[in-house]
Amino acid sequence: MKLSVLSLIFPVLWLAVLPCGEAFSQTNFIYRAQIIDEESELPLPGATLHLLNAPLSAVADDDGMIRLNAVPSGTFTVEVRFLGYRTARFERTFPNDTNKVELIALHPEEEEMEAIVVQSMRSSRLIDDIPTRVEVIAGEELAEKGNMKPGDIRMLLNESTGIQTQQTSATSYNSSIRIQGLDGKYTQLLRDGLPLYSGYSGGLSLMQIPPLDLAQVEVIKGSASTLYGGGAIAGLVNLISRRPEEDGGLNLMLNATSALGMDASVFYSDQAEKVGTTLFASFNKGTAYDPSSVGLTAIPKFDRITVNPKIFWNPKADTELILGFNWTKEDRLGGNMKYIKGEPVSEPYFEHNQTDRFSTQMSYRKNWGEDLVLEFKNSLNFFNREITLPDFLFGGKQFSSFSELNFQKQNTEGEWTAGVNLWTENFDQNQGDFINPLDYQLNTVGAFAQNIWNLAERWTLESGFRLDYQQDYGLFPLPKISLMVEPSESLTFRLGGGLGYKSPTVFSEEAERLSFRNVLPIDPTQFQAERSAGGNFDVNFKSALGEEVTLNTNTLFFYTAIQDPLKLLATEKGFEFRQAEGQIQTRGMELNLKWTYRDWKLFLGYTYADVNERQRGVNSQFPLVAKHRLNNVLMYERHERFWIGLEAYYFSPQLLNDGMTGQSYWILGLMSEKKLGEKTSVFLNFENFLDTRQTAFDTIYTGSISNPQFRDIYAPVDGFVINGGVKVKLTSRP
Repeated sequence: MKLSVLSLIFPVLWLAVLPCGEAFSQTNFIYRAQIIDEESELPLPGATLHLLNAPLSAVADDDGMIRLNAVPSGTFTVEVRFLGYRTARFERTFPNDTNKVELIALHPEEEEMEAIVVQSMRSSRLIDDIPTRVEVIAGEELAEKGNMKPGDIRMLLNESTGIQTQQTSATSYNSSIRIQGLDGKYTQLLRDGLPLYSGYSGGLSLMQIPPLDLAQVEVIKGSASTLYGGGAIAGLVNLISRRPEEDGGLNLMLNATSALGMDASVFYSDQAEKVGTTLFASFNKGTAYDPSSVGLTAIPKFDRITVNPKIFWNPKADTELILGFNWTKEDRLGGNMKYIKGEPVSEPYFEHNQTDRFSTQMSYRKNWGEDLVLEFKNSLNFFNREITLPDFLFGGKQFSSFSELNFQKQNTEGEWTAGVNLWTENFDQNQGDFINPLDYQLNTVGAFAQNIWNLAERWTLESGFRLDYQQDYGLFPLPKISLMVEPSESLTFRLGGGLGYKSPTVFSEEAERLSFRNVLPIDPTQFQAERSAGGNFDVNFKSALGEEVTLNTNTLFFYTAIQDPLKLLATEKGFEFRQAEGQIQTRGMELNLKWTYRDWKLFLGYTYADVNERQRGVNSQFPLVAKHRLNNVLMYERHERFWIGLEAYYFSPQLLNDGMTGQSYWILGLMSEKKLGEKTSVFLNFENFLDTRQTAFDTIYTGSISNPQFRDIYAPVDGFVINGGVKVKLTSRP
């Protein structure tokens, strides 16, 4: 019986093996190929070539040449790989009729984001391995957006889904950040994890931060209070500075605009054995500009100087000390065009902002063993701002400080981060109405702990807890949790939520629009902190459509509710903050699609934001929120040579504070950059070339030009602007 079974199995096995034997029958055919960069046409030594159906592979030599001897007969899938390039796969039949060297060109890999470490989460993990959803603007995307607005970071943020920059002054260009439709006061703006822009100093921050010295911008939407405390209800924006590089040298950017603006920035970097240095300096100038001829500035006259040096010292391999300071001084004048040009005007209207900002930054890190890091960091911030109107003067000085001691521990199962911090903020009014001064002081002591735990191979849990104490407003427990599931390499789910709070201050978008005129102070004994709860659900999917087309899809669903929000209301005494029982709710979704095909990239973004306010049982729509937004960008890019992009942004109608509804509008732009050798490039951008302006289809003020009563600014007022310039990079070492 056993013999009969074997006699049946043996012929079957022989028939199964026979075709394989024929496929791998050896020939004398020799396959030769050269692996090159598709764009530079330079050889790629070290590239690998495999025949997937056969045990044959080879590595390219210094000339990119590969040689396979005694290639079997048959049809095989050839795979070519090289770090930083897209993997190439194609079929070849051997033997063939030619013995020529085949030229194989690899395309540079565009997916840079996968190699980015997110610093805002205090983790060493890559962006794809963190349960909290983090968006990063870095690399070429950061450079492209920086070309369009070299003087400030407003463009970096406004062109992202879910983020809208709200202009708070029609003539001075002041702006704030809105994430998922919520006021700017609910978003924390950080520099290298340090809160440098808050309270009184936050009013002009977006307009006073040039992007040339930034390595990346990290955005977390939704509650991020565990690590950074109160205020991060809508989310946070963390500006990460560039670090010194051995071949850093000098980066120079010069830019000019058709609105007669000018930007000059220089960034120097050098890294020695133990000491590294960076130095950033910029001069930004604006000329009074009125494209609509209404007689008021759409772009104010301003001069700004920024200086930011840093020293990075590594006395030992396990120790780093970073010391730096930032100084920014600006004189900004908007209002009546004739008055600003020096012409005689009776009863002119103007807004004059003079600011002086000085801050220090210090960070000390020490590695204790292989898996424990101790860090202490501190910042001191001095800010002086004076606002002058024709019949009103307001000014004050703000001093704030931030100190934190934390440790980070990592092992194979997960990571721990824990620490304590002290945040002080003090404002003294020195100009204006001293009957009701807006002085205030906030001191916050906090302790926090965060854990990232690898539950299983494809499950990661992030949990955190923070406890803050403020003398005026009490104790705030802030838990947070996020879960990430990766069913496959191409599919990721994230689900998370947490609590937040915001301490009451008079420095909000509403008061900024009024230049703080007749705004009454807040009595801490009559108010409580605003509290929030919210969460996100995120789905990320990557797929390849053929060998050359890739599609990345990200969908985010969000919800945040803020209890007992502060509102600024007009009363007989002036403008007074009130805190009636109620709630602000924002809910919606963000959809991001990215297609890549060879040198082409297409980005499609859609934001749906439904923001409502409920007061005394009555629901009403929240003002200045575009319920529907589209962000579309088509890019053509020849790596390290040339790129050109077409942008199209749509904003749906917005409810205004006066009860009216603004019109919907489109903004179109064209941007380009051309490399001229290895050290120089030129760029040219056509921003808003449809000349979309609020003054073209709506009004920006009522009353007379001498005493204008400004309406909400919901659309651009500067119109079509062309800017262009040159960038030069000189390395310090060959």
